[in-house]
Amino acid sequence: MDVKIAFQPSMRTESMPASAGKYAIEARNLTVYYHDRPAVRDINLAIERQRITAIIGPSGCGKSTLLRAFNRMNDLIPCARVEGEVLFEGINIYDPAVDPVLVRRRIGMVFQRPNPFPKSIYENVAWGARINGYRGNMDELVERALRQAALWDEVKDKLHQSALSLSGGQQQRLCIARAIAIKPEIILMDEPASALDPIATLKIEELMIDLAEQYTIIIVTHNMQQAARVSHYTAFLMVDENRVGYLVEYGPTAQIFTNPRDKRTEDYITGRFG
Repeated sequence: MDVKIAFQPSMRTESMPASAGKYAIEARNLTVYYHDRPAVRDINLAIERQRITAIIGPSGCGKSTLLRAFNRMNDLIPCARVEGEVLFEGINIYDPAVDPVLVRRRIGMVFQRPNPFPKSIYENVAWGARINGYRGNMDELVERALRQAALWDEVKDKLHQSALSLSGGQQQRLCIARAIAIKPEIILMDEPASALDPIATLKIEELMIDLAEQYTIIIVTHNMQQAARVSHYTAFLMVDENRVGYLVEYGPTAQIFTNPRDKRTEDYITGRFG
């Protein structure tokens, strides 16, 4: 009988290796394939805790594929497979004994386009906690999550209205509230503001900065200005002659944008290609 490793609310113990707590999550020699063709190869990337890390690069370089690898969302694509490791709390999440559903409770995802459920605002936030067996005060949990998502003041008087009645920016913040209601440690965001207007985009960016005080955030963005504004660290991906993505450079955002070590990074940042 297979035994699945269940991630507990906190897996940081004195018996764990010292490296387990150093980074929020770490990719080691990570390669993701679709069928037999690699989409990204040999990625080595250590993500700092309670910081915002931006993943940038030209279209087709595997940014979203890499992001989805951090919580095994690629498992939902039948032709996808992974080589290498992704370490979270000292455990390789791709170990056969690890339950990917439990991984996704600890590492949440916010998608490019808002995807609220066709339910009330309240039920959208409560849904994840409810299916995970939450037994506390649900009203308090919903309010806390909506406050953290900077949405409470806008919806507190219409919690039982349809979430689909909200604007696009409000829907995206509701999806963030839904993600944080189950108290993940990492939030993955795949171009979360690309479908929004400038005012809604600014609110999402401000929200990310606030959330980074409590959560580790990894964001994929095609917007160089956005990466420069909100992130503490930036990873730059490119594609080789076979259209396979690889990591060119990773470091503090200020250094990447002002004094990159690699000429290819400078060329991309300054708009010479991409």
